[in-house]
Amino acid sequence: MRVVLGSRGDYAVRAVLHLARHPGRQRRRDISTAMDIPDKYLPQILGALVEGGIARSTVGRAGGYELARPPARISLRDVVEAAEGPIRSDKCLMRSGPCYWSEKCALHDAWTAATVALSDQLAGTSFAGLARTDWEIEQQSRLTGSRTSGAHAPRVHQATPDRDPPDRDP
Repeated sequence: MRVVLGSRGDYAVRAVLHLARHPGRQRRRDISTAMDIPDKYLPQILGALVEGGIARSTVGRAGGYELARPPARISLRDVVEAAEGPIRSDKCLMRSGPCYWSEKCALHDAWTAATVALSDQLAGTSFAGLARTDWEIEQQSRLTGSRTSGAHAPRVHQATPDRDPPDRDP
């Protein structure tokens, strides 16, 4: 079994990471280009983030997108759930139907514990921390000359003009 994000979750995480790395309003096209997100798909992703209270949009010539709250107050779980829905499934793993506590299957307790652990880990991971890690990886790749690779890996994006790491979690 593989635990992976769907494309909506993947793109949402990339978009929020870009916004966390680049405070202030960002144009949709800039987010799309920097994070290798299809421009035609990005409005749906950003719309879900706005609806989830993670980002806010401004219309007009000087419009764009920015985080609705500090990156330290946005968790990876917040973003994944805004894009893909709740992490927890109500489907029974063994019975292919709804999960009923009164008739739980042999896997119920173990699967529930694993789901809670995943959810807790994602909830404890802030975008301030992810932005800082991303900045550190970028700096290391500049020193070694390596590049981020992979079909869905974001392009190495430029650090903020002062080249300082993003703020630490409070």
